[in-house]
Amino acid sequence: MLFLNVIVAFSLFLACIVPYTSIASLAFISLTVPALVIVNMLFFLYWLVGKKIYLLLSFAILVFGYFTLGSFIAFNGRSNSISDPNTISLLSYNALGFHSKYHGDWANITSPEVIKFVEGENPDIIYFQEFEPHNVKGDMLKNYPFKANKFEIKNGESSKNLAIFSKFKIISNGELDFPNTFNGGVYADIVFKKDTIRFYNLHLESLSIRPNYFKRERSDKLFVRLRDSFDKQERQSNIVREHIKTSPYPVIVGGDFNNTQFSKVYFNIKGDLNDSFLESGHGYGETIKFWKFPFRIDMILGDPSFTFLSHNNYKINISDHEPIMATFKVSQ
Repeated sequence: MLFLNVIVAFSLFLACIVPYTSIASLAFISLTVPALVIVNMLFFLYWLVGKKIYLLLSFAILVFGYFTLGSFIAFNGRSNSISDPNTISLLSYNALGFHSKYHGDWANITSPEVIKFVEGENPDIIYFQEFEPHNVKGDMLKNYPFKANKFEIKNGESSKNLAIFSKFKIISNGELDFPNTFNGGVYADIVFKKDTIRFYNLHLESLSIRPNYFKRERSDKLFVRLRDSFDKQERQSNIVREHIKTSPYPVIVGGDFNNTQFSKVYFNIKGDLNDSFLESGHGYGETIKFWKFPFRIDMILGDPSFTFLSHNNYKINISDHEPIMATFKVSQ
């Protein structure tokens, strides 16, 4: 038991240093942080009941992990409706190209369901990742007169498109290009009363992890492919971080990070920004499941001058991702 305890404690220690290293091969372990925390807690209780000093091993690494990585559970209570006129609500959703995750042939177009949900929540600003504009027809999103998008064709294929829809005026916008990938980012400078805020919508490199990959692909090739994806994500996060530094306005950064809050990618982009989920969310905050294991890979981050008042995670089960929405207050 002590030998097993040493293994899981050391694994959690490695996970704690992942955000501070650029070794892509170590990035895998950051995905297992919640499981490692739970197992170390069980070992702590096991040694506590047995009145063994070995309990200090897991206790020490749990304390170290908490101060290094933070918590993966938020304890802010459930969000209430916000009526303050100085607030902005933002909804972010990877819509899977408006295709259902339950249809392998992608024959089922889900844009009517997705748009009905979004318009029912009535956010001020909407981020879409994997956005296919030809599936938004008629008077869909008619209450959002301002738009910034990233749409292009690479090698004859549609890229993973992004869009920002806003009720407030967009005075300028641009794109973040990530080399050798279909992924990228789009930003919009939006005027809210007397303030201008830069909103970033990101879609970082996908790990493309699907259960059938494990059946079809050799483990060594799978490892190399995933390691390369982690390395690409880190380089993309560096591009985002450098672009944020040049912003003349306070920023809101959100979208599909394709990695967890324990990753180098997340730490790179977050910097001194606040995480809406940690500030005002509750529970585990999952946005996607892989083999029934929950992960939080969709984020909304904000400048410290903003105060997050609410964060909601939804379960509408249309795309492979679930949408999130945050409300923040702008000091006037």
